[in-house]
Amino acid sequence: MPVGTPFHPRTFPLCESLNYRHWSGYYTVSAYETHHEHEYNAIRNAAALIDVSPLFKYVVSGPGAATLVNRIITRNVERMSVGQVFYTPWCDEHGHVIDDGTVSRLDEQRFRWTAAEPNLRWFRQNAHGLDVTIDDVSESLAALALQGPLSAQVLRACSDVDIDRLKYFRVTSGRIAGVPVDVSRTGYTGDLGYEIWIPAEQALDVWDALVGAGRAFDVLPAGMLALDVARVEAGLLLIDVDFVGSKKALIPDQKYTPYELGLGRLVDLEKSAFIGRSALREVSRSPRRQIVGLEVNWSDVEAIYERVGLPPVAPSAASREPVPVLDGDRQVGRATTTTWSPTLKRLIALACVDSPGHAGGTRLKFEISVEGARHFVGATVVRTPFFNPSRKSATPPQ
Repeated sequence: MPVGTPFHPRTFPLCESLNYRHWSGYYTVSAYETHHEHEYNAIRNAAALIDVSPLFKYVVSGPGAATLVNRIITRNVERMSVGQVFYTPWCDEHGHVIDDGTVSRLDEQRFRWTAAEPNLRWFRQNAHGLDVTIDDVSESLAALALQGPLSAQVLRACSDVDIDRLKYFRVTSGRIAGVPVDVSRTGYTGDLGYEIWIPAEQALDVWDALVGAGRAFDVLPAGMLALDVARVEAGLLLIDVDFVGSKKALIPDQKYTPYELGLGRLVDLEKSAFIGRSALREVSRSPRRQIVGLEVNWSDVEAIYERVGLPPVAPSAASREPVPVLDGDRQVGRATTTTWSPTLKRLIALACVDSPGHAGGTRLKFEISVEGARHFVGATVVRTPFFNPSRKSATPPQ
């Protein structure tokens, strides 16, 4: 039976729609209002508060902490300074991605690790022989994502965190309403934003302070439907939707290497041994398939609606239903998440496409359904992110 997050006493009265979903054993708001339009606009035009407490969170500490992290992830911890955050995948011994997440170096011998799936057993299995402690802090550590172009101004108004010197993918500490917190310049929206890590028992104090300071900046709570649109615009993948972790895969085609996920830049084959390195050395860095972005030709969509006598309808929410992608009459892949981008005014999708169809500029066909009938419209392979504002990483933030 799911339970409420530490912020549930505040989010429940605000959730007029009662539109919830389950996330890792918690109730999570899908949309606070009947439609998520205002929540999405807060992410892109003001500031939004998103409860991401259901993430799995681990603290790895001790003399062997850096060795363990380096043994598991594909990036090189030896190049990671205190206060830096890595986004990284980690693989099984065959070079297939188990999961992805962030690793923050809080101290020389202390890391905080986030994951979409439970990974405690895998971490402990691979810690054999190391002087290291791995604590599951998923329940004791609450997390809020404060995202949007005005998010820095909200934090300036209610915290003593040095926002102006906090660079992209860095983490620091401070206080909000007297509560000690960590603040990382990270997020899942592809915009200027921060993630705030809070002792669960003091979560409501921080929520109240952020909401109070945020009134001047039109801060709104936002749910998963708005977040889904934003993360697709940012080209960010979601496990169990855009790819399957290798531990849950049922057939070989459900297993992906980092290169197939477009994460090859995050694989350092020259660092000391890590799980999957030998296999990844044998894998082609020009994979037979790859997850890419698709821009759908909206004129083709309009023409189909016109033929059946209906006005064209843009999808109201991101679709996680996979649909075929064709090259001519041959299926070469599938779109995994599709959404209408209110900012770009385009229908976009993340898709896994076979070689050579995943090359940028390739023209493909994308399946849509109108009145229960299947049709194919034109689509073009493009690089992600679709939306990449300079404010996301500018330092100091405006």
